[in-house]
Amino acid sequence: MQYISTRNKKNKVSGTEAVVKGLSDEGGLFVPEEFPRLALEEIENLCELDYPSRSAEIIGKFMPELKEKLDSFTEKAYSRFDGDAAPLVKIDDNLYILELWHGPTHAFKDIALTLLPYLMTGSKEQLGHKEKTLILVATSGDTGKAALEGFKDVDGTDVIVFYPQDGVSQMQKLQMTTTTGGNVKVFGINGNFDDAQTAVKKIFTDKETADIIAKYGYNLSSANSINWGRLVPQIAYYFSSYCDMLSGGQIKLGDKVNFCVPSGNFGNILAGYYAKQMGLPVNMLICASNRNNVLTDFISGGEYSVKREFYKTTSPSMDILISSNLERLLFELSGRNDALIAERMEKLKSDGIYSITESELAEMQKSFYAGCAEEDTVFNTVGEYFDEYGYVLDTHTSVAASVYAEYVAATGDETPTVIVSTASPYKFVDDVLAALGEKAGKTTQASLKKLEDLSAMPIPETLGGLFSMPILHKDVIDKSGAKDAVISYCKK
Repeated sequence: MQYISTRNKKNKVSGTEAVVKGLSDEGGLFVPEEFPRLALEEIENLCELDYPSRSAEIIGKFMPELKEKLDSFTEKAYSRFDGDAAPLVKIDDNLYILELWHGPTHAFKDIALTLLPYLMTGSKEQLGHKEKTLILVATSGDTGKAALEGFKDVDGTDVIVFYPQDGVSQMQKLQMTTTTGGNVKVFGINGNFDDAQTAVKKIFTDKETADIIAKYGYNLSSANSINWGRLVPQIAYYFSSYCDMLSGGQIKLGDKVNFCVPSGNFGNILAGYYAKQMGLPVNMLICASNRNNVLTDFISGGEYSVKREFYKTTSPSMDILISSNLERLLFELSGRNDALIAERMEKLKSDGIYSITESELAEMQKSFYAGCAEEDTVFNTVGEYFDEYGYVLDTHTSVAASVYAEYVAATGDETPTVIVSTASPYKFVDDVLAALGEKAGKTTQASLKKLEDLSAMPIPETLGGLFSMPILHKDVIDKSGAKDAVISYCKK
């Protein structure tokens, strides 16, 4: 299977090349030249498999050159999870929660980032690449730690993570800054996630920087969801949750389901859209935003504008104004018009705004509904779910649950719906406690114990043990210093 760039369809690469490169030379994102389709019978056959095997089957449709190794890759990656990698929990009639946070860092990014090192090394081996790979990551909180955990001490690979110094939770910061490993480096940036992401993208498209680091034996790649190898493993859990509903008798083969997804950089919900393109019976993809509601406005009205106030919220992983993966959706909506996508992305860069056509908007709204939740609504929903169902939502998943309630009130849609849960409530423990009407503990450790006592859900060992670990990464830089930081790291 060949992959093309959203900004230059003439730029074609293999799946393994797309994973190793991460980003096309002109800044576009790689997408498959065509989407494989699964018949309903093939979806039904997936029900007989465990999660690693389901994942290998889906990824194999996109990366046939690694087909023989994928079962081994997925088994190794998901053996690091606490039980099922993507369990589906029934909450109420027609309402389910897909828990994607049972991996090493307790966020949904683990689904892809425990597997990406295997896809990366397998791709390099298949291509005969001997150079070291330098993974650059901009994170709003969860991707950074998941990448560090996935790639630390992996031969032939180094990782540099940039995060907004004051834009992540205390737990997220501790997870990153205590990371061990001889091939990892973490930098705080004075700015927000968009600043970090823009700095990383600029490095990727700067030939001078690429030439400099090549002298030190490195090639650049990405572990953000701009990398196809990050996105393709996420498609699998949409199929898997459908199979679980089918196996449990909650739906019949061919019945449609909704997915409600807390969204920031748009990669998670885009994976659901790609699953739909492959034949998964999806009715509606409900895009849930927090107060930074740029996606809500875009899906509702067709204009994307970052010329708005940026808010720090209790769902920091969604505090994003420039949603990189939206470019891939625009590519499909435009009829795969690469020149138009390049023009719009340049307009976003120069003017901070672009619009799509009425026909594109109508096409998008066939698959997507969008809503947003203010902070008080997010807190109220955490309390309501605990009181009614005895279930503790983290703040990001609460955004999705809040928007789902709004969607049902607006549409009356009774289609079975899966809320995609992206993080353990322990990662945002003080805010979850506040939402439950409890005071935070005097320390984060005390807060963890308080939530454990309240919920009877054990504290994950990897989170509870953070407080005895030394801080290894203390550097904080301005966003303009990212390039120099990368070059200095390579020199060493």
